[in-house]
Amino acid sequence: MSAHSPGLPAAVLGTGQTHHVARRTDVSMSGLCREAIDAAMADAGVGWDEIDAVVVGKAPDLFEGVMMPELMMADALGAVGKPLLRVHTAGSVGGSTAVVAASHIQSGRYRRVLAVAWEKQSESNAMWALSLPVPFTAPVGAGAGGYFAPHVRSYIRTTGAPEHVGAMVAVKDRLNGSINPHAHLKQPDLTVDKVLQGQMLWDPIRFDETCPSSDGACAIVLGDTAAAEEVESTGRRVAWVHATALRTEPGTFAGRDYANPQASRDAAAALWAEAGITDPAEEIDAAEIYVPFSWFEPMWLESLGFAAPGEGWRMTESGATARDGSLPVNPSGGVMCSNPIGASGMLRFAEAARQVMGRAEEHQIPGARKALGHAYGGGSQFFSMWVVGSERRR
Repeated sequence: MSAHSPGLPAAVLGTGQTHHVARRTDVSMSGLCREAIDAAMADAGVGWDEIDAVVVGKAPDLFEGVMMPELMMADALGAVGKPLLRVHTAGSVGGSTAVVAASHIQSGRYRRVLAVAWEKQSESNAMWALSLPVPFTAPVGAGAGGYFAPHVRSYIRTTGAPEHVGAMVAVKDRLNGSINPHAHLKQPDLTVDKVLQGQMLWDPIRFDETCPSSDGACAIVLGDTAAAEEVESTGRRVAWVHATALRTEPGTFAGRDYANPQASRDAAAALWAEAGITDPAEEIDAAEIYVPFSWFEPMWLESLGFAAPGEGWRMTESGATARDGSLPVNPSGGVMCSNPIGASGMLRFAEAARQVMGRAEEHQIPGARKALGHAYGGGSQFFSMWVVGSERRR
């Protein structure tokens, strides 16, 4: 593994997001993005003249049927006359976009960078877009759920995890989402029994164990040391970027571990090393992990190094990942409550930043000082992660 230097310090100055719902018929994609952008810039206390570059994250164009929408949206994104870069790493794109934006600051090239990601699923059909007969590849035929269900079955079979664990994650995340004013799904009365009695969509994934289809957007303003110190001088916190990681692997190869991909393990190892973290479960105060289907919580707990192989489900079952547990996972409700696909990863990164900035409102984890933002995409083949902290790393 090649050595990686984090470069100059970078920090999240402000975040913004829309209210996530099934259909936003009142705004275009441009209008949706501007809601998040305006909120992020207000949170950061900056104006357009202070933004040096714009980085855009977008999931596959087929999701909305608009090719290269960033071209027609350049004005709305505030990118006219400024560098504009688009990032695309499937469902992990929101996280990858935040990492790329941070790298622009870390390089010393720019002082402040705006990152924005979005999805307007109501204008197309992601199930259809994910079910095309790709040449030389067996068609999925049933969207993301049909693709990932065998990975979940493999995890259950190899670890002996009981079927109620997935339901426990669903109940926890929907309860968390019920106190997040931006969340799409709010089910404070959901119970494990109700989940287990629900419709089976893709064995073993039931109706309430899957994410919604959402319209929404997220934006982040990142800045260098001087920009961060300007914000701190007003008495507001920033979220210092302690480490970032991106890793990729092919979707298919002999011996591939679909439930615990090598790229995921490599990204996590690189992330913890760069952040100077030796015991993630003890040193991370809140984790926003990309969990579109409930069973991915225990799977990713193992892949990220929070739990030993085969023990992730025990960590979930013990209550450790609840809001009052030792490692709160998805206190915002996560992807299980809001899933504007292109923005879902950035939401994880932004929510991690909000925790250490003390701006997570109703779902704030008291005393959170270090947080993880995580996203994955494609056939569990693209991974993006960052660790942010309330204090600058020395």
